[in-house]
Amino acid sequence: MPTSADPAAPSIWRPLKTPAFRNLVIADIVSDVGAFMQTVGAAWLMVSLNAGPMYVALTQTASSLPFFLFALPAGAIGDIVDRRKLILFTEVWMMVVALALTSFTLAGLMSPRMLLILTFALSAGDAFESPTWRAVLPEFVPKKDLAAAAALNGIEFNFARAIGPALAGILIAAAGVGAAFLVNAVSFLGVIVVVARWKRTVRKRTTPRETLTGATIAGLRYVRYSPAIRALIFRCGCVMFFASGLLALLPSVAHNVKDSPIIYGLLLGCFGLGAVLGALLLQPAQARLSTERVVSGGIVVFGVATIRQQACTHCLR
Repeated sequence: MPTSADPAAPSIWRPLKTPAFRNLVIADIVSDVGAFMQTVGAAWLMVSLNAGPMYVALTQTASSLPFFLFALPAGAIGDIVDRRKLILFTEVWMMVVALALTSFTLAGLMSPRMLLILTFALSAGDAFESPTWRAVLPEFVPKKDLAAAAALNGIEFNFARAIGPALAGILIAAAGVGAAFLVNAVSFLGVIVVVARWKRTVRKRTTPRETLTGATIAGLRYVRYSPAIRALIFRCGCVMFFASGLLALLPSVAHNVKDSPIIYGLLLGCFGLGAVLGALLLQPAQARLSTERVVSGGIVVFGVATIRQQACTHCLR
């Protein structure tokens, strides 16, 4: 087994020596922190509008539904068009939507339906961009650093997931939801600048360009004839269908416990902190247990924690 002194085990920080990737990671941290601040702001604003639990839950739906609707065609589009231009377009799109959210909120014109529409539009941009982001990662770092770069991306995301909601709670308590939306809008600038300055090498195609319909059908056909993938999708879908209820109604739970956005931000930030701790424990766990047992154990722990959280909520009322 390679050790830290073994040259076969490259440092996880080595990809940061590549200037383009380093700039991208820094910009991503800022952008992801802004995104999680937006998530807290949208959920808390819906609660503040007294729209009821249904609208609060629909806020989470508006954030997740675009990934269900657009992820497959987005992946196909990422293989057809210039990926750099696609990322720039989606980043600018999300910044414009974030500015619209800021303007409507600061002007006092926001309604529950308008909030849902703009949240959906913002998430749609992310849904179209996400598959392309994963596809361009090998273009930023050498192949030998790809695994470390992917790990750094995960660390960056979970770091933002841990601190973003907490910062949002403090900012909303001090300056209002509009300030959180404004920070999110500004946070897109860093990624836009980095991608705009990126000198991407255009590779010549040796095969005919795929069509959107053809690429989508090919993806569906692959899943159809892959029992393992079908089983994985079904299992993940079942877990997420029920687990998403906690995140969807967490703003209402926090509001009932204490009417403070700081509490909601800290609760949501605990998910990010848990993800970071889980990542640190994953490798030791896999050294002793199979991947199946680790995943099943995580699902059981999440279920027990959710039940316990519900009991604690009733006790605090």
